[in-house]
Amino acid sequence: MTPDDNYLELSTPNGETIKVLKKAHPQARRLRLTVTSSGARLSYPEGTHPAQVFAFLRKHVDWLERKLDQLQLDGGGPPPLQPGSPTLIPLRGETTQMVWREGVFPGVAHDGEKLVLTLPHSHSKRALPAARGLLRSYLETQIRRDVSRLLARYTGELQASPVAVRVKPLKSLWGSLDTRDCMTLDLALALAPPAALKYVVIHELCHLKIRNHSPRYWNLVASFYPEWKEQRDWLREKGHALKAELARLIGG
Repeated sequence: MTPDDNYLELSTPNGETIKVLKKAHPQARRLRLTVTSSGARLSYPEGTHPAQVFAFLRKHVDWLERKLDQLQLDGGGPPPLQPGSPTLIPLRGETTQMVWREGVFPGVAHDGEKLVLTLPHSHSKRALPAARGLLRSYLETQIRRDVSRLLARYTGELQASPVAVRVKPLKSLWGSLDTRDCMTLDLALALAPPAALKYVVIHELCHLKIRNHSPRYWNLVASFYPEWKEQRDWLREKGHALKAELARLIGG
């Protein structure tokens, strides 16, 4: 599923467009629409027909637009990102200036050494949630690109690969591997140096072979990445700040 497949776009009576993150939950009993600083989110029971999901969203379009406007006005203090104001962010371990630009199409892209976040004028009332959604998608795209290269490099030699890779914010972990061999990585790793991401990916890949942290396991990690301790220590020292920076960029 591509990042765009995870969203529904809803046109408002004023001609604006609201992008709503949609997600099925196996334990959900009803459709539920929520609005936070990260944007709008619609959860629903697995198996719900797409037409029913969209009809529910259309029914609540006025409420959704009102809540998004209130979020901009009643944020309880200055937002982590100030729309229109340049800011410095870590990106792949490098300090990068992010600037805002008005344009026809929303997006995030590099322009020389700067990261440019473009929003149409129609998004001005909801600039912060829209920007956070764009940044989240952009960071996920970047990390998936890097992870794809790492998997292509190491899974053949390891003779094992995860069945899927999920990328999302994690509260304390940097990565995990479930019993179905699905790897989950912290989105904050998109902000970290590539060497730190490499360590986490190799760490989880080696769990495909050894499901514990025995000396045998660490020897396997070291066979792929002898400098793993340096990156582990870096994450222990800088990790809290990195996770906080992610929350500043995409919301808590």
